Amino acid sequence: MMVVTETETIKLVKKAPKGDDGAYLELFVKYEEMIYRTAYLYVKNEEDALDVVQETAYRSFKSIKNLKKPKYFKTWLTRIAITSALDVLRKRKNMVFIDEYKEDMASVEDETAEITTSVSLLELLKSLKDDEKSVVILKYYYDYTFNMISEILDMPLGSVKTIIYRALKKLRIEGKENLYE
Repeated sequence: MMVVTETETIKLVKKAPKGDDGAYLELFVKYEEMIYRTAYLYVKNEEDALDVVQETAYRSFKSIKNLKKPKYFKTWLTRIAITSALDVLRKRKNMVFIDEYKEDMASVEDETAEITTSVSLLELLKSLKDDEKSVVILKYYYDYTFNMISEILDMPLGSVKTIIYRALKKLRIEGKENLYE
């Protein structure tokens, strides 16, 4: 991973909208891994996560001129990545994949198998709405502050706090239910 200081990042962000493709590429490469991890948390498979990275690159390159404050480049890029991931999920919502069908059939066949008491966080995240999932991931996976999350998701600070507390309550309840099943 390329190491670029915050000062260098700001300089690159100022150059990119002026047509410096190399500056944009250097910036994107710096955050590409972070974008992939974020995308994977949403879409849960490598192909779709890579599609989200590609779509984020395209959208951010196309709209870099709209970025008003260079110091918020990472926040802006994260917002684009989340939006792209949610778009993939919306498109996928009505599709039935053969692999998922096979997994469902395998789980029915394994009903007699021992049930484990541990539930992965990724499984629990499936029970959350998109806005709840976004807030939880940004807060606990990326360790962003409420103010940063508010900026990234473009929502009021109070809404972010309400959503996180509602999501955590759901996760606690869901976690307990899964533990006792």
